[in-house]
Amino acid sequence: MKKITINSVAAYAGVSKKTVSRVLNNEPNVSDATREKVLTAFKELDYTPNPIARGLARNRSFIIGCLYDNPSKSYITRLQSGALSACHEHGFNLLIHPCELRGEALIENIEQLLQTSRLDGLILTPPFSDHADLVAFLRAKHIPIARVASVKLDDPSISVKSNDEQGAYEITELLIKLGHKDIAFIKGHPDHSATEQRFNGYQRALEDNSIAYQERLVAEGNFSYHSGADSAETILHLDPMPTAVFASNDYMAAAVLKSATQMNLKVPDDISIAGFDNAPIARHIWPGLTTIAQPVEEMTRLAVSHLIEQINATDVQDDDEPKEPVHITLEAELITRESTAPPKR
Repeated sequence: MKKITINSVAAYAGVSKKTVSRVLNNEPNVSDATREKVLTAFKELDYTPNPIARGLARNRSFIIGCLYDNPSKSYITRLQSGALSACHEHGFNLLIHPCELRGEALIENIEQLLQTSRLDGLILTPPFSDHADLVAFLRAKHIPIARVASVKLDDPSISVKSNDEQGAYEITELLIKLGHKDIAFIKGHPDHSATEQRFNGYQRALEDNSIAYQERLVAEGNFSYHSGADSAETILHLDPMPTAVFASNDYMAAAVLKSATQMNLKVPDDISIAGFDNAPIARHIWPGLTTIAQPVEEMTRLAVSHLIEQINATDVQDDDEPKEPVHITLEAELITRESTAPPKR
């Protein structure tokens, strides 16, 4: 039985070999009618592309790497889900690489990853997405990158983020409209750009509502549950105690809720508590947390999709030709639950 090749498909569909290749790789510049003709040929000829041969022919591994360093398991799960969805759609595989931001070995770690994995591109998630030295290193290596949830670097790369500042503004304003004026705030990890954005939103909401900023009400966290518990220890013993606490993520907010309950404080009667991210814990604890739903899965899906499109485009244009920057901002959604209410005092 004669082996079916890409040349066989091209002849059967009445198109060029290059057109078949473009359809295989979900590239643009193929009309819907032509794409359908080639897909029909695949089906009728029972053609299955050989991924190894495909990679050798185009000097591609068809693997996208994803770097992460985040204490939240739910965040990582949503991140992977979005990345896998885009990879599956475009015929790529995903390599998840946990890595610590701290330490001088970071660049060495990534260089070893590149040498052993032949990645076609990298997705940088917080806090790597704002690591200037890492980005410069990858650019020098000509590794295509896309950044998730980054705001600090001003360059022509692909970046997809959510409007964290506006989300923090909305949740702070909700607390203000409920009648709260003494609103404590727990910051996130200093290496994450989201920390600054959420703090800015909190401050802006206070200013727009003519409420004085109080430094005593701000605690330093790092997005972990334990840092939320440590911050709660300080905040809940302030005199006077604030009537509301807004934590920069749901895990820290959940820790505050537990600490408040242990002190026999009723939530939200004695103190309102809000978080950020809409992690599973926000809806699994009682009372459920008022929070901001960050579209992590969609951010990562879009970042990977645009990265793969850019990688595929290099096959039909000069690799040194300047790429059009892709900067996308998605809106976050305020979700009101039982942990917030008007103050009783």
